[in-house]
Amino acid sequence: MNVYFKDGNIATKNLNPGTSVYGEELIQEDVEYRIWNPRRSKLSAALLNGLKNLEIEDTSKVLYLGASTGTTVSHISDIATNGRIYAVEFSPTTAKKLVQLSRQRPNISPILGDATKPKGYLNLVEKVDLVYCDVAQPTQSELFMRNMNLFTKGDGVGLLMIKARSIDVVQKPKKIFKEQEKKLIAKGFKIIEKVKLEPYEKDHITLLVEKNF
Repeated sequence: MNVYFKDGNIATKNLNPGTSVYGEELIQEDVEYRIWNPRRSKLSAALLNGLKNLEIEDTSKVLYLGASTGTTVSHISDIATNGRIYAVEFSPTTAKKLVQLSRQRPNISPILGDATKPKGYLNLVEKVDLVYCDVAQPTQSELFMRNMNLFTKGDGVGLLMIKARSIDVVQKPKKIFKEQEKKLIAKGFKIIEKVKLEPYEKDHITLLVEKNF
């Protein structure tokens, strides 16, 4: 995976040299790198905390649920230079910023859609190598599994960012994480790796999964 370590930070090669996406630092060496801020991107936090089994190739196809304004999407765009990132966002206002980003980065396809209703964008998305889900709501595991079942290739994987407080504000995060893991396993998914996101994100965990059926 085209991720680089720079002075204790991680970075990606800038697909659009000279332009930052969210005010991140640009480093000019033989090529230009963008510092990947772990406090602005859960994937950056997971990688810094030791996530090691995720592979995103330069030709990877990615379905990104909860794309927001495109902070993490833009770094995946740097990695999957010859691939495609289908970036689903529910908010029309936020989706406009994704559209602007896609004009600078032609491997991003913004989609105004509801991740809980994946059939709504079924005709817009091909089979993908990775489903990335960062949708903070109580049913995040269920919507993640629906999208995995519809869109992943036979060897495709999924990355689920679980925010405990979006599921239950009373239960302990550790118990919530275990319950979500059990849900996935009960539906035939195998957990490859799990990484907590402290100190960058409180009460969050990343699960890397694959279909086990």
